Amino acid sequence: MKKFEQLPLFAIVFTVLFKLLFLLTHHIQEDAFITWRVAQNLLDYGVIGFNGDTKISASTTHLYVFVSWFFNLLFGKENFIYPLLIFNSVLFTIGSYFLSKLLLKNPIQQAIFIFLFGVLPPSIKISILGMEYGILFFLYMSLLYFGFHQRKNWALIVFPILILFCRLDTVIFLGIVFLIDVIWHRKINWVYVLGGILANSVLLSFNYFYFNEFVNNTIVAKQLTYEGHFTAAQNWEYFLQNYGNFWGMLKLPGDFNLFTVIVLLFELIAFIIVIKVKENRNYFLWIIFIFGWSKQMIFISQKSLFDWYYWIPQILLFVPILVFILEINKKKYLWLSLLIVFYILPMLAFQTVHSIATGNGEWNYRRNIGLFLNEYEKDKNQFIFLEPAGYVPYFSQLKTIDEVGLVDKELQTEIKKDRKNYKLNVAKNRKPKYILAYKNLFEAENSEFYKSHYQLIKEFRIKNSLSSEYPILEKMYHLKPSGTDYNLYERIKIQEPKIELDSANKFSN
Repeated sequence: MKKFEQLPLFAIVFTVLFKLLFLLTHHIQEDAFITWRVAQNLLDYGVIGFNGDTKISASTTHLYVFVSWFFNLLFGKENFIYPLLIFNSVLFTIGSYFLSKLLLKNPIQQAIFIFLFGVLPPSIKISILGMEYGILFFLYMSLLYFGFHQRKNWALIVFPILILFCRLDTVIFLGIVFLIDVIWHRKINWVYVLGGILANSVLLSFNYFYFNEFVNNTIVAKQLTYEGHFTAAQNWEYFLQNYGNFWGMLKLPGDFNLFTVIVLLFELIAFIIVIKVKENRNYFLWIIFIFGWSKQMIFISQKSLFDWYYWIPQILLFVPILVFILEINKKKYLWLSLLIVFYILPMLAFQTVHSIATGNGEWNYRRNIGLFLNEYEKDKNQFIFLEPAGYVPYFSQLKTIDEVGLVDKELQTEIKKDRKNYKLNVAKNRKPKYILAYKNLFEAENSEFYKSHYQLIKEFRIKNSLSSEYPILEKMYHLKPSGTDYNLYERIKIQEPKIELDSANKFSN
């Protein structure tokens, strides 16, 4: 097997090059542009914020803000995106290499694992959608590989700090690793405990001394805006409508998704079969499987719909299937071929169509709204009130009030004062020059106010962005239309009544 030892490294290169094809789809997640706007705000104003010199933790991830800032500095604002996406893809694939080393001994199996693992839909999204999860996955696997496989004490200190500084919710991963390690070895790893203490100290100190808060504003804003009380029946209905996002690789229409149930059962069965063979690698299988389930259940309980929360758990829960198939002794290549033909290739085809259609809806449609505003409004100190705060604020360069309060804390005050009418109160009190709305404000509640203070300047309709000179692409756009209809309103300049000079003198006398 020595002659195949370098094969996993070649698999890294091949997998990265293969996934770079997805950059052509322009499928970039909306929230990535929030982080990149924060990074550019740091570059322009020296402040971690979103609107000028106002400090606010508008991005969920501090570490990725600094990485994005560095790439902006290195490549410039116009050219940093694709180098950063490639960097994310490379780091994710290196992370999958570390995972393969933890679970498989045969370099041929490791190489196959790296590629098949890398082309699963969540893996593609982690790599090319611009979010921080490529870096995060690399850090997770680096901690396991260097800290708990090679027993490097420095890794037990450094990686927990970087992981928690990347995202606050990574405390779930760090906690699961600690619990499994204590149960497995029946003793406490005090170096890792020190790493955890330092990680919490670094993050909380940074939040407190820089932002004067302990918990990131993004978390506070989402909890405030999306809070809701559900009955048991409503909770069950909610779960049925969304569980495909939690455990599945894709969300199919309808409340009941049999495909997701089958995959979930296969994952459980494969896990049980694999861990029956007593090997040291079971330690890592328990970590990733318990973490995958824990992360899913915690976020499900919090009604977290954002699908990127589930990317890493989705692929980690699928790992036992890959290990099981690769280690079957009888008819191995038949089972592997069946997996590729009936699962990997359909999932890859689905993600390709999804990325092409969504890339059109985001890059060719929503980005153009921002570009229109960038050309239309030259004064970049003007405010726009909208949701979400990704593409349009980034490409328009306008200051922003978002409907959730991620990038503007004053909005949270309005929600607390009057949740029902907070959008109207923002329009009245903050007087944003532009409002980008999903609905026709002139036909909605409080229409009289909007009619007297705003004018409709442009309608953006997703149906107008579903055409292409290439028939195949046009079919994909129509098969999965991505985007939302918008109306763009501009505030009317209301002339204040003038007091004649003679009258004014009378009052002064």
